[in-house]
Amino acid sequence: MKRIIILLSAVWIFSSAGAAIVDTIRVYSPSMKKNVPVVVVRPDSYSQNKNYPVVYLLHGYSGNYTDWVTKGQGLGNLVDQHNIIAVCPDGGFNSWYWDSPENPQYTYETFVSDELISAIDGKYSTVKDRKGRGITGLSMGGHGGLYLGIRNQDIFGVAGSMSGGVDIRPFPDNWDMSKQLGTYAEQPDRWEKYTVINILNLLTPGSLSIIIDCGTDDFFFAVNEKLHKELLYRNIPHDYIVRPGAHNWTYWNNAVKFQILYMKNYFDSAK
Repeated sequence: MKRIIILLSAVWIFSSAGAAIVDTIRVYSPSMKKNVPVVVVRPDSYSQNKNYPVVYLLHGYSGNYTDWVTKGQGLGNLVDQHNIIAVCPDGGFNSWYWDSPENPQYTYETFVSDELISAIDGKYSTVKDRKGRGITGLSMGGHGGLYLGIRNQDIFGVAGSMSGGVDIRPFPDNWDMSKQLGTYAEQPDRWEKYTVINILNLLTPGSLSIIIDCGTDDFFFAVNEKLHKELLYRNIPHDYIVRPGAHNWTYWNNAVKFQILYMKNYFDSAK
């Protein structure tokens, strides 16, 4: 089935968007057979005569595609400052950005890493190469940023995580993950396979630029520390940022500045 993209409204005006142009669109997902809402934030200077790098920005558990422009602050200013496009797809209430082995109607890895990118590259003036494509997110979206980045190194050149659930195994009863994987007791192999820390073997050192950020008061801090140490053990280059902070928008509104700056530096160096 042909991928289609439908423009719902030319511009959404959000106080957090700055001067940037904020579109809301729906992208048809052939794998899920439904339209998925997406926010696209373009710089105020956007022109069809230039190709822009794209950062795919994922929301957390129970959130939605509007979070980064309604709960977040300053995304439009960052897009203008760094001359990039930010794409914020809806990831469902509890998808964790997997192609769920339990729920065939939840194929969010396929959607984000294939269907969405094809639609965005077809609609907007983008750098159509991994050298101009990054992915990151918060919490569930932090897991998604690294999970999709590591598993799709031919698609993304840079991947990040903010307060990410980078090892799901200590949380078998949380955030509806069992609805997508089955219970840990009944499907332990899935839980081992679908967690970020256990797919580091897929990384070619230096092939994917990685940035990880987590607050010391976050309930995911311990698993982020563990991931950092495992990356060091494997000699996999990455940036790791730790500062006081909890699992909230105060932290993420600060963290996203470092994530996008890191990705902009990658885009510039990869040209």
